[in-house]
Amino acid sequence: MSQRGLDALLRPKSIAVLGASDTPGRAGYLMMRNLLAGGFGGPVLPVTPRYSAVCGVLSYPDVASLPLIPDLAVICTHARRNPGLLDELGRHGCKTVIILSSPTGQFAELKACAQRYGVRLLGPNSLGLVSPWQGLNVSFSPVPIHIHKGKLAFISQSAAVANTIMDWAQQREIGFSYFIALGDSIDIDVDDVLDFLARDGKTSAILLHLEHLSDARRFLSAARGAARNKPILVIKSGRTPQAQRLLNYPQGRDAAYDAAIQRAGMLRVRDTHELFSAVETLSHMRPLRGERLMIVSNGIAPAALALDELLSRHGKLATLSPATRQALQSVLPPEVAAANPLDLRDDADPARYRAALSSLLDSRDYDAVLILHAPSAVSPSSETAQRVIELFKQHPRGKQVTVLTNWSGEFSSRDARRYFTEAGLPTYRTPEGSVTAFMHMAEYRRNQKQLMETPALPVSLAADTARAHELIRQALDEGVFHLATHEIRPIVETYGIATLPTWIAGNSAEAVAIADKIGYPVALKLRSPDIAHKSDVQGVMLSLRNAREVEQAANAMTERVAQAYPQARIDGMLVQSMANRAGTQELRILVEQDPVFGPLILMGESESEWRQADQMAVGLPPLNMALAHNMVLQGLKKGAIRDRRPLYPLDVAALSQLLVKISTLLLDCPEIVHLDIHPLLACGGDMTLLDVSLTLAECRGDPEARLAIRPYPQKLESTILLKNGERCLLRPILPEDEPLLKQFIGQVTPEDLYYRYFSEIAEFTHEDLAYMTQIDYDREMAFVAVRRHGLESTIIGVTRVIADADNINAEFAVLVRSDLKKLGLGRLLLEKMIAYAREHGLEHLTAVTMPGNQGMLTLAKKLGFTVELQMEDGIAALSLRLKAESSAAVGKITSRANQPAAKHGHNG
Repeated sequence: MSQRGLDALLRPKSIAVLGASDTPGRAGYLMMRNLLAGGFGGPVLPVTPRYSAVCGVLSYPDVASLPLIPDLAVICTHARRNPGLLDELGRHGCKTVIILSSPTGQFAELKACAQRYGVRLLGPNSLGLVSPWQGLNVSFSPVPIHIHKGKLAFISQSAAVANTIMDWAQQREIGFSYFIALGDSIDIDVDDVLDFLARDGKTSAILLHLEHLSDARRFLSAARGAARNKPILVIKSGRTPQAQRLLNYPQGRDAAYDAAIQRAGMLRVRDTHELFSAVETLSHMRPLRGERLMIVSNGIAPAALALDELLSRHGKLATLSPATRQALQSVLPPEVAAANPLDLRDDADPARYRAALSSLLDSRDYDAVLILHAPSAVSPSSETAQRVIELFKQHPRGKQVTVLTNWSGEFSSRDARRYFTEAGLPTYRTPEGSVTAFMHMAEYRRNQKQLMETPALPVSLAADTARAHELIRQALDEGVFHLATHEIRPIVETYGIATLPTWIAGNSAEAVAIADKIGYPVALKLRSPDIAHKSDVQGVMLSLRNAREVEQAANAMTERVAQAYPQARIDGMLVQSMANRAGTQELRILVEQDPVFGPLILMGESESEWRQADQMAVGLPPLNMALAHNMVLQGLKKGAIRDRRPLYPLDVAALSQLLVKISTLLLDCPEIVHLDIHPLLACGGDMTLLDVSLTLAECRGDPEARLAIRPYPQKLESTILLKNGERCLLRPILPEDEPLLKQFIGQVTPEDLYYRYFSEIAEFTHEDLAYMTQIDYDREMAFVAVRRHGLESTIIGVTRVIADADNINAEFAVLVRSDLKKLGLGRLLLEKMIAYAREHGLEHLTAVTMPGNQGMLTLAKKLGFTVELQMEDGIAALSLRLKAESSAAVGKITSRANQPAAKHGHNG
């Protein structure tokens, strides 16, 4: 996520081309041609001993001969010269380098060389980049191109895909802010570029093509930060295992990418057709205010195609009010029914289109309108398009309504589509493509809305973590890595997860004795570490009603094993009471390790083999109640969980809470690498595990490193002592804190809020509070001081720090409840933040406050901050350099702000 050197790459002042050539077709020629044709305003420095000038520009024989140090250098020579040239550039002081071609065996050497000199690398095997706003075309695209200025950024890991989109966009006159081909990303990766584009003023939306991820955690952290402010659409190559092998990248579940993309607030498009539609959408479509779609057409069939696509994608068709229907009917012929879809008939001329749309623009019954037009002699394509464009320019609500257009046909509609593009209205070639584009934005809006949901506090997540650790440690010390239901039961019960009671029988006689004791009917299950699939020997017998059936089943099971697997060990049999399955639902929950995203939680129907992505819902831990709830709803929506309407309907809240408990168990016990609950019996609010298998392994290194999303940092909790003798909990903020934070802000005076935010704020919206509470612990930190009275908690102070992408500088803020000052809370909060910042390697803390905020200025001076009053700007700048202090000073902060707190069950 480092931004070091990216300005030199993406906003260079000078560029050197190593291997520049006058020979058409060579990479050095294409690079020079494109660079000069783009209109770059800075020095272009060809480096080649073969020519005195290249493309009319004076050249230099080698790097040492350059008259200045270039911001950016492009290596276009034979790959064998890459290491030597990179070393020369590094010694010369060049900041960034693009390497067009390199074999994989050279990657480690190139990366080491770049790190030695602090050079940033794009590539190798990168097509280059284009920045139209700067007249910058540092690419070796074989197609002569002129990319228009726009607000859409495109990032690709494939040169072939980048070339295709570039060529297509030129034909469509689509504009871009940046066009970046990453290549093999041995240094600059997707997350670095996302961080840059998130703060780029010329970029309002991002389209991303992925083949692989080298660091899922960094990617998700950067993606979530960027997606909160700008729409990001993703297309991922390699949905199937076969395609993943072809790409030669680590294989994992494609459904995990779906879950990760949605978790970060992005939207995934499925194919190249949708990719092209997405470019059109992001370039021209206005933001959606809602999801109700109005369809207007001059034919029933196109409208039906659009409606089918809308409903198949779970879209919403707008319902017209009686007033809107009456207004429409007053301007339309009697034979045209005022409905949605609105069929204007095949004799609809431009005037009828304008009259209908003008009437609809006066209505607020819909959020977006899709205008369809099929070729017609009565309604010429171009004239109708011009009348529609004029209407939306002239009508007061014309710029408020989201508009999509589909002028079908090719020859007769070409000019009409060009008119729409020039007018900034998105236009598509098919009704289905139009609806797909609309649903892209609707689904993106839903993803963002889900991210902003305030998680409900779970009813109870009391967990005996120490006991679970003890049981797992005991199993590992005994060399037991695979646990069955009866062995797992005491572990999961420490987290409040219920399993069906299970007993072990050594032979048929013991099985009968147990069955007599617990009551019939019972289930009998074989225990053998050498037989993976018990069904091979009918190793599971259900609904045994008496002693004779139990004895016969046990003996028959033993005989079948002796015949089919004579060498297999038999460790007895499991005996369970038969669960009452009447009116219940059987599900399966699986925890597995993905090579890209680490632990995954999968859920679906019990009998399914889950060969297809739509047969499972996938979640990335950590889960809170909102995320778990959305995971269950996703499963219902895609059919992974079928709503059977049994006697006891599925309790979504109870299932969500079970998922949160499983997520918490995984976070607390990193030794768990595989967990299979098969089946889970869901009976109303009762969730019972019938059969469970668990695989353990020693955890080496940082247990959080395996997670794609950093969990709640519970180790940072501490207890503080106020001057009045009251103890409070000082902990990182949680998404569930939104109601408490709102209550806290309500008890801060307008004057204190003005000191904090430099403006008068009447009220914080739900979105504001969600941004403050739903933070990425990898990027920022906020601590809250919590006062407890019985079961109720109250936030009485907050401190927050946000670091830059290079983890060097950070801005901080402190806010204390106005009626609780002079208790030393502000100092405790700031000391906690200073200790945190120092521990995480930050070098510099800064803040800005008002000169009248004397309490803050006095406190800052006491803690070593320099205070600079800038009276002309009306601010006071605070600054603290976080260099090593004496152990006594560090110990003082630790003793006051970092006293260990009792453990509490929080979930990120």
